[in-house]
Amino acid sequence: MFADIAKIYVKSGKGGNGHVSFRRELFVPAGGPDGGDGGKGGDIIVEVDKGLNSLEPFRHKTKYAAEPGQEGDGRKMHGKNGKDLILKVPEGTLLKDEETGKLIADMSGENQRMILLKGGKGGLGNMHFATPAMQAPKFAQPGEEAREITLRMELRVIADVGLVGYPNVGKSTLLSMCSNARPEIANYHFTTLNPHLGVVNLKGDRSFVMADIPGIIEGASSGVGLGFQFLRHIHRSRVLIHMVDAAGTEGRKPLEDFLQIQKECEEYDEEILRKPMIVAANKIELVQSEEQEEDLVLLEKYCTEHKLPFFRLSAASNQGILPILEKTWELLEENKEQAVVYESEVDLDNLGAVEMLAISYDHPEEGVFVVEGPKMEKMLGYTNLEAEKGFLFFQRFMVEQGIIKELKKMGLKEGDTIKIYAHEFEYYDTEDEE
Repeated sequence: MFADIAKIYVKSGKGGNGHVSFRRELFVPAGGPDGGDGGKGGDIIVEVDKGLNSLEPFRHKTKYAAEPGQEGDGRKMHGKNGKDLILKVPEGTLLKDEETGKLIADMSGENQRMILLKGGKGGLGNMHFATPAMQAPKFAQPGEEAREITLRMELRVIADVGLVGYPNVGKSTLLSMCSNARPEIANYHFTTLNPHLGVVNLKGDRSFVMADIPGIIEGASSGVGLGFQFLRHIHRSRVLIHMVDAAGTEGRKPLEDFLQIQKECEEYDEEILRKPMIVAANKIELVQSEEQEEDLVLLEKYCTEHKLPFFRLSAASNQGILPILEKTWELLEENKEQAVVYESEVDLDNLGAVEMLAISYDHPEEGVFVVEGPKMEKMLGYTNLEAEKGFLFFQRFMVEQGIIKELKKMGLKEGDTIKIYAHEFEYYDTEDEE
């Protein structure tokens, strides 16, 4: 089954905690702290695999997590780093933040591999906190938290040329006749349920990739039918070949057929109509009556007036195909800019970071400020506030994390109260806060 949309939850590895220990050897009295650092958490990495053409694997498994870093150990031993997790996707996959809808990355062009979520840094062991005034620190730094995000993945096929039009107008037949692609072909709507790609080779070592975009129907841009699911694949193509049923075998007139699909494309994204386009009237072998010929002439006249290259062909009998391919190559040469690559809309450095601190102003009339959050809770778990050295560590933490600075912006002044879970402190200025 072809899948071009998937939603998954991804989480990087948490950093390992720093270790608290002291050197204890027979002939080394008071050896000092030797707690090692925690290991780094694993990254979430996204990598293009050119052998993939679907997001189907992500339909069956929807949660992915990298390994956490291990805690440090005594004798200054560093904790083991967590293994990275690599997600392999087809080229042309868009990664979006499910919550905001913003584009994170376009896995195409030069962007073949990227770190999506960074693993947490390992915490420092207590050996780093020894000072002349504090020679035996009994605390260590906790590891940095993991990052997480719910990801929406959209596949937009990458092809130089896109074949568009109603179902059953002969797109699959044309692709099979002029390339190495072998799509299923039958006489009913939506035979093609996924984009087929083929390489078209011309004389003189010239080639390009052509995609058979599944049939678009009236109302597709509003979500009617399956066509809506495939309009996104047109974006990548540099040149479009719009195929119509020259004989109107399904009751539609060629010009009406063409204008309706143009309307659907415009309503979905008007940028589509700015692409170079060729109009190919297929099934000319079935044009037998004067009325059919008159209807076809109306389409040809419209194309001439709008400077759109127009061709008649019979894909089934391999007639009239080469002139279309030569004109396609000409347009590709005139439009040599790279295929569409979308720019990121997010700050990748902070993607998926969990809000670790929540600062609020409680009881303004009483001057009480509340500071909470996972980072603060973890710090309290590692710190003995009853001990002088532990309290000094706590004060330094409040300054280094920018908490005091943020509280001052909110109006904190000497004599106010800072409330942290079950603890309450009266604030006073110190010289080392700046």
